[in-house]
Amino acid sequence: MDRRHFLMGSTAGFAALGLSACSAMPSGAPFSVPASLDPEVDELQERTFRWFVHTTNRANGLTPDRWPTPSFSSVAAVGFALTCWPIGVERGWMSREEARERTLTTVRFFHDAPQGPEPTGNAGYKGFFYHFLDMQTGHRFGRTELSTVDTTLLLGGMLYAAQWFDGEHADEVEIRRLVQAVYERVEWDWVMVRPNRISMGWHPETGFIPSDWHVYNEGMLVLLLAIGSPTHPVPAAVWDEWCSVYDRSWTDKWGPWHLHFPPMFGHQYSHMYVDFRGIQDAWMRNKSAEIGAFDYFQNSVRAVEAQRLYATNNPMGWAGYSADVWGLTACDGPGDFKEVIGGREREFFSYSARGPGDRDDGTIAPTAAMGSMPFAPAEVTHCLKSMKARYGTGIYTEFGFLDSFNPTLEATQRTLQHGKIVPGVGWVDGDYLGIDQGPIVIQIENHRSDAVWRLMRNEPNIVRGLKRSGFSGGWLDRA
Repeated sequence: MDRRHFLMGSTAGFAALGLSACSAMPSGAPFSVPASLDPEVDELQERTFRWFVHTTNRANGLTPDRWPTPSFSSVAAVGFALTCWPIGVERGWMSREEARERTLTTVRFFHDAPQGPEPTGNAGYKGFFYHFLDMQTGHRFGRTELSTVDTTLLLGGMLYAAQWFDGEHADEVEIRRLVQAVYERVEWDWVMVRPNRISMGWHPETGFIPSDWHVYNEGMLVLLLAIGSPTHPVPAAVWDEWCSVYDRSWTDKWGPWHLHFPPMFGHQYSHMYVDFRGIQDAWMRNKSAEIGAFDYFQNSVRAVEAQRLYATNNPMGWAGYSADVWGLTACDGPGDFKEVIGGREREFFSYSARGPGDRDDGTIAPTAAMGSMPFAPAEVTHCLKSMKARYGTGIYTEFGFLDSFNPTLEATQRTLQHGKIVPGVGWVDGDYLGIDQGPIVIQIENHRSDAVWRLMRNEPNIVRGLKRSGFSGGWLDRA
């Protein structure tokens, strides 16, 4: 357990640089973690962790997409659960034995799950997995797509588990062996159907999805694992092609200059597994020459600033938005309908991506802020306290925050797609979503102990992908 001891550094040096303890640091500087965590943040992390414990199927390791509404499994949520188990051990919320048993059950299931081109009876094809799986059989749910990003997030959790379970116990040895086998059989080159671009997915009925990973978003980890593959790699030119359209995203329209992607999850998902502090690719090195030291971590810091500024300015006049209560991402919403409120017609949506410059219907998602803890710890902590103080048990319950809420919609005769109207709050979702719960647990832990980042800085497949993609500097030069 020695290599998982917290790395404590001096925060005074960061203050002198005008940086927080979790800001991007000069190359070679030590990493620092907070000496203590606000008790309300600690409580939120534990409650959210216990959602995964409560809902994950012990027989096969599958985690539901949502709960308590009966649901299929999201393979990305499974990856988040795999990341949560070691965190639970580190926090004293779960024994190592239980975490090991849960992890091995999950990894064995995915290693042995049937793969093939047939539209039914399989969990995946060419090493990839379908976005949604039946919670009991683990087979493809409905006509869902073979998803490159959801497979990637599953692999992120697996690779972290393989790093954490580093003992000589036979089950831990098997976890490491099976995880690498699952990763190595993914045929990344098969999904590069257009020059130097990776498709978002494939359907057995219709073939490849026409959309590629080709705009700044959560897809960085997809490309890094594809480029770093020891068995089916794609060329490093895939990363160059990805960066070639960054000019479309670079803007100061919503706040400080940054690569803009409206929903906050795009600035969180890859950062859950890759420590981008102090490392740069060619694009970031060139941008730093123009504006001063800059990296992808600082880009997410600026994205948080932009979201808070947007909530403060509140250009659409939604109830509840402020510098204290903010956060837009992909989440549940009331439904797809229009309602006249205060003499103004308002349009609402069900599940949808939301953010500055994209859909905004007044629906606030706590995960947008809480999953941003490393990027703005003081502001996120204040948002947590403000949400609880203002809306209380209407939105915060046994397993932490319900997925989303909308203070503007205080009454309606329309049929709600999700949730209900809560007096004194407005519309509140009735479900927790696994892909929104995960960032809360994982990013709070990255902030408080550097735990996931610390081990993933030594994960050989990710290190290989970063170096092949042209990243250098900081911890990567020592990896």
